Amino acid sequence: MDAKLITNDLAVAPQIGPDDIPAVASAGFRSIICNRPDAEAADQTAFREIERLAGQAGIAARYLPVTSGGITDADVAAFETATGALPKPTLAYCRTGTRSATLWSLAEARRGRAVPEIVAAAKAAGYDMSGSAARMATRGGVATEGVERRFTVVVVGGGAAGIAAASSLKARKPDLQVAVIDPADVHYYQPGWTLVGAGVFDQDETARTMASLIPDGVTWIKAGVVAFEPERKAVVLEGGRAIGYDRLVVAPGLKLNWAGIDGLDETLGRNGVTSNYRFDLAPYTWELVQGLGRGRAVFTQPPMPIKCAGAPQKAMYLSADHWRRSGRLPDIGIDFFTATPGLFGVKEYVPPLMEYVRRYDAKLHFNHNLTRIDGQAKRAWFSRTAEDGTKSTVETEFDMIHVVPPQQAPDFVRTSPLADSSGWVEVDQASMRHKRFADVYALGDACSAPNAKTAAAARKQAPVLAHNLLRDMGFIKEPDAVYDGYGSCPLTVERGKILLAEFGYGGKLLPSFPSWLIDGTKPSRAAWLLKERMLPPIYWQGMLKGREWMARPKLAV
Repeated sequence: MDAKLITNDLAVAPQIGPDDIPAVASAGFRSIICNRPDAEAADQTAFREIERLAGQAGIAARYLPVTSGGITDADVAAFETATGALPKPTLAYCRTGTRSATLWSLAEARRGRAVPEIVAAAKAAGYDMSGSAARMATRGGVATEGVERRFTVVVVGGGAAGIAAASSLKARKPDLQVAVIDPADVHYYQPGWTLVGAGVFDQDETARTMASLIPDGVTWIKAGVVAFEPERKAVVLEGGRAIGYDRLVVAPGLKLNWAGIDGLDETLGRNGVTSNYRFDLAPYTWELVQGLGRGRAVFTQPPMPIKCAGAPQKAMYLSADHWRRSGRLPDIGIDFFTATPGLFGVKEYVPPLMEYVRRYDAKLHFNHNLTRIDGQAKRAWFSRTAEDGTKSTVETEFDMIHVVPPQQAPDFVRTSPLADSSGWVEVDQASMRHKRFADVYALGDACSAPNAKTAAAARKQAPVLAHNLLRDMGFIKEPDAVYDGYGSCPLTVERGKILLAEFGYGGKLLPSFPSWLIDGTKPSRAAWLLKERMLPPIYWQGMLKGREWMARPKLAV
């Protein structure tokens, strides 16, 4: 716990977890305020869990979530009321502590305290509130003033897509002035979490420090983005600071909306409820799989689009294979509930997948969307859509359930001028340029291109974007690079065999290897070795380093 004391009665801190509660108690805090909405990050502990553990320690807890860049006067008033009513001293936390410090600063301004005093007190605690000085002075809406610093290229997001884009840009033009904006300390290799949930990978193999991955010569701005101002070519950060750009690359990933399933927050990570879509829960999946001797295992998939469309059923196949190998499969009923109308979106891969569905005697339930769960009662409810469009509720029981949450673009993207009507960054699907702002580009999960949202897609998009951005700036004379929608989904159908699905726009098959080596329509040991042993180093040492192995962009004819 890294708590910073602002006053004798209030401290602010970055995200806290279950292991921090004893330290919070021993430090003498009598109340906690959570200012961070649940599901902002894959490794974030939900407030319900913090509240439960705090209660056991005799600490009051209050949930006052605010959106970065969207702090309203009502939010400030609620914070002021809460800090006045809760037992003192109070610990307020969010992702980095900045939102909590901002709320305190604005609340102090409402009380009439001088702005220089507020800024000085926040600065002493390690938070720069100078960017909010205009709002504090007016006690009104969000106000940002001049741009603090300007870069040739600003990349928003330090995930797979963002780091790959920055590296590809620097590989082509080493002297390019590039900044990456991301508040996270840790970067995750998320494709590995499926194998963590199957006992193949160790959890720690999928995480590295962000600092170790920022490309040489790139400035890392460790902050959260709250808004885009394309008219003045600026990005607004938490606290109100603005960073300017000549060209902008948007790659913040997507948001896992855990709160979109009623009751999930209260039970996720216990009562047999798990998900490989969260770093801290993938080991729990393996724990449940090993411990289930008989009963019912349920696996779910939400409406598209989602990150790695095959991941929900990968969890099912690998779990079922373990039960088959250990002789327990006849005693375990397996059900796969998916909101989609079919098993997989590319028809060539459906027949081999169905062979495994039959092998594991799994029951398929199409057009079923998980809406509610009660972990203690071991019950789940789905909204079923019939062929005529009518909806009904289906209730089922489980001993173990693997849940995949609904997914969407991050809030600061969905509400921005860059978004299309569905909330994604609006790009031309071939060039990765924004359709309305000529100096903006996007790639990865948050962009509107209708490709599979996978790390493999970002690996192919990054060189295309880098080429076209530098071409637009006059540094490259060749024709446009073209992205064909390539995405890859290594479907782990059993331990030791993978169906390597590779496809582009319109479901066109785009195999990377000759069929004699890897036939993507047939499960193979070679594809498993690719996934287990080759793809991680290709990710860490190739994609994130600007080494475009098997990813050189195709140029327009």
